Amino acid sequence: MSRILVVEDEPAIAELVSLNLRHAAFDVELAETGDAAQAAVDRRLPDVVLLDWMLPGQSGLQLARRWRADPRTRGLAIIMLTARAEESDKIGGLDAGADDYLTKPFSNNELLARIRALLRRKAPDALDVAVELGALRLDPATHRVSCGGQELKIGPTEFRLLRFLMTHPERVHSRSQLLDRVWGDHVFIEERTVDVHVKRLRESLTPGGCAAMIETVRGAGYRFSAGAVGR
Repeated sequence: MSRILVVEDEPAIAELVSLNLRHAAFDVELAETGDAAQAAVDRRLPDVVLLDWMLPGQSGLQLARRWRADPRTRGLAIIMLTARAEESDKIGGLDAGADDYLTKPFSNNELLARIRALLRRKAPDALDVAVELGALRLDPATHRVSCGGQELKIGPTEFRLLRFLMTHPERVHSRSQLLDRVWGDHVFIEERTVDVHVKRLRESLTPGGCAAMIETVRGAGYRFSAGAVGR
């Protein structure tokens, strides 16, 4: 589940945004000031920050610049929220380090679409870097998967599914989230299609003894757990 930090000092807007995000299965944390936002980021890095331009104390622009200058927070995904609609203001927000810019008032659907698009751009599975967790190794460059050194045969859809799960380990992903992140939010197929491909993925991993890494979380979805081998 992706974590969203909502930095907004207007309670009505903050509550409405957080409610809509929770309905979309995001984990949401609220911060009303720049200092509170900094404290939240210091505790744990969120996947996306919705950052209001005007805040008590530090402004959103100051926070964005500060985070971009710090190696720990340089890669934070930031969407700037503001009532400022002038082109110069948008340029200022983007130059300060925001990845995207949303002008108030905005629709919930547009906000969710911007968040999903940003998560896809920032996802580690966009890189052709091999992933190795426990006995399982996936190499996007060669399109090969091996478990305990044994090379496995795996279909293209199952490969994408495994790649996403391995780059987001120990998180529970609902079927709708997997459809969005693996198939794309422009593809309209039934959620139970995910179950079919998870079954095929487990069958592909069985010869190497890695099928148990794909865990079913009853009522929630699926999770990749490297420590599940042999259980």
